[in-house]
Amino acid sequence: MYKLWASIYKEFLLLTRDLGGLTILFVMPIVLIITITLIQDSSFKSISNTKIPILIVDNDEGIISKNIFDGLQEQNLFDVIEVSSEEEAKESVFKGIYQLAIVIPENLSKDLELKINQNVEGVLSEFGFEEEEQPLTDNEISPKEVRLYFDPAIQFAFKTSIKNGIDKMISKIETQYIYKAFQEQLSDEETEISFNSESFISFKEIVPKLNDKEILPNSTQHNVPAWTLFAIFFIIVPLSINMVKEKSQGTFVRLRTNPVSYATVLGGKTMVFLAVCLIQFVLMVIIGVYLFPAIGLPTLDISGKIILLFIVAIFAGLAAIGLGLLLGTIANSQEQAAPFGATFVVVLAALGGVWVPVFMMPNFMQVLSNLSPMNWGLNAFYDVFLRNVGFLEILPKLILLFLFFIITTLISIAYHNKKNAV
Repeated sequence: MYKLWASIYKEFLLLTRDLGGLTILFVMPIVLIITITLIQDSSFKSISNTKIPILIVDNDEGIISKNIFDGLQEQNLFDVIEVSSEEEAKESVFKGIYQLAIVIPENLSKDLELKINQNVEGVLSEFGFEEEEQPLTDNEISPKEVRLYFDPAIQFAFKTSIKNGIDKMISKIETQYIYKAFQEQLSDEETEISFNSESFISFKEIVPKLNDKEILPNSTQHNVPAWTLFAIFFIIVPLSINMVKEKSQGTFVRLRTNPVSYATVLGGKTMVFLAVCLIQFVLMVIIGVYLFPAIGLPTLDISGKIILLFIVAIFAGLAAIGLGLLLGTIANSQEQAAPFGATFVVVLAALGGVWVPVFMMPNFMQVLSNLSPMNWGLNAFYDVFLRNVGFLEILPKLILLFLFFIITTLISIAYHNKKNAV
């Protein structure tokens, strides 16, 4: 135990003597989490609270174009601006001045009404409701298309949601016209038939509840665990650099002259850097609970979860430390350790779902993400923060993180012993 405490004290001295590096280790993730959360929260608010200006070219000037115009206004998402020329709208959108332009074709209302009446007459005549002498409308009516122009720089998800919304709105208008046509054809002077055209099927989101209170995810609950985990794994850079410094400055040679095993040396590093990981975690939680509400961001809710969160942070920290020990053991220079460590953390974060959700990745990348320890840690954090699970549910992920630490540490010891065998 004395040797272990001596190793811990040595690592503590190394960290405290590099105040610049230590400051970056704590300040960098704090700046990162505040910046990313502010950006994402502002994006959510801009979508829900700020109207997006869009252009509309009304070549129809009928009831359909009026319904489309009113439907866009009722959604409270768009500030609709009418322009007279399609070329003008196209040029404005492709230059990035506006994000969207909608061009309504000529005679849309008239041709839609004719087409629906034609179809209704055809259906009713097959059932014998139409008089034989009444001719069916048999003029060929070409399909109409509502043209959409999007800013080339606009995101695909936004584009898809807008197209789906407009398609749903137009489908609803067509359905109402069909009901109206049947009503007119079947009604006479003595009887008037009415159809209820209200939607029969609706959608309702069911959210999980805790103590009869809905658990509503927000930008804070998504970003705090993600960037806390990124900060925890980023310690592999200073950890591996410290190990390389010991080898290059001769400190490690002097350690080898003492009867101290390599496992004890790694144990001291593990204890010190695990404390650093937990301090990072506590700082992130404090920021989410106290600082975020002060700057207008959602509060991080940790009620009844703090013990499980600490457990996840400990095992995630062990996995990060194991990776840092392995890199520091194998690397021979700071030029090897620093760039590779930083790049590898970014790769693990990308695979783990910190940058892009795993479900949006290609199938091959989704399978590959299961090998990332950051994916295990992030899912464990999400399980506690958002899914309200207990210890047994996160235990498999904790076991994976601990096994990763054990395996990387054993590889480090085996590599060191083989390299320094006499």
